[in-house]
Amino acid sequence: MKKRSLLGLVTLLTLFGCSSSKEVVPDLPPAQLYAQAKTALQEGYLTGAITKLEAMDSRYPFGPYSDQVQLDLIYAYYRNDQLPLALASIDRFMRLNPTSPKLDWVLYMRGLTHMAQDTNFLQEALDIDRSDRDPTPAAEAFADFKKLLDRYPTSPYAADAEKRMYSLKNRLADYDLSIAKFYIKRKAWIAAVNRAQELQKRYPDTEAARESLQVELEAYKVLGLQGPIANTEKLIKLNPEK
Repeated sequence: MKKRSLLGLVTLLTLFGCSSSKEVVPDLPPAQLYAQAKTALQEGYLTGAITKLEAMDSRYPFGPYSDQVQLDLIYAYYRNDQLPLALASIDRFMRLNPTSPKLDWVLYMRGLTHMAQDTNFLQEALDIDRSDRDPTPAAEAFADFKKLLDRYPTSPYAADAEKRMYSLKNRLADYDLSIAKFYIKRKAWIAAVNRAQELQKRYPDTEAARESLQVELEAYKVLGLQGPIANTEKLIKLNPEK
């Protein structure tokens, strides 16, 4: 039943996306056009807001609304799940406005956008474990939030960025653990040990790091390395399951 409901939702969203069309934006003064775009954005009419903002961006690229239009487009693209466009707009704004007082927010949005790229709605709704999927967007998001904290530690977005980094760290650690376990299945014992040790070094305070000790122990036992076996068993005792 759950899968059938999800299938119906996806179909509905697909049909809605296919049926929507770009509206023709009238030739209005920039103040009036921006007011309409802002109203559409505030009311959640993202497609209309984006169309008007894109029109402003192309018609008045150096006007008094230019910077704010770019910032609004970043937000609208993100909210509308147009993530590649959001990232392109972010990179453009950072390139053109390297001293903008809004750069902390832009970095925050970059992290959120990369996090969104790492999320799969259907996999989460069906509770499918995909810790082995490509973690590149998660790593990019982690780097974005870290940059935000390093450059703007007093930013109003810093606290939330730090919380998100915690979640991302666990996501990246789980990926490394899945790779180490894959090496065990392939009987690539040295590769499994190396991956487990890399995980423990990079993400020592994660549950995945604790679990990787068991992977490492299994590999050492197959290899018959008594010293490493004893050391790893000690580490396992010092890091009991929570």
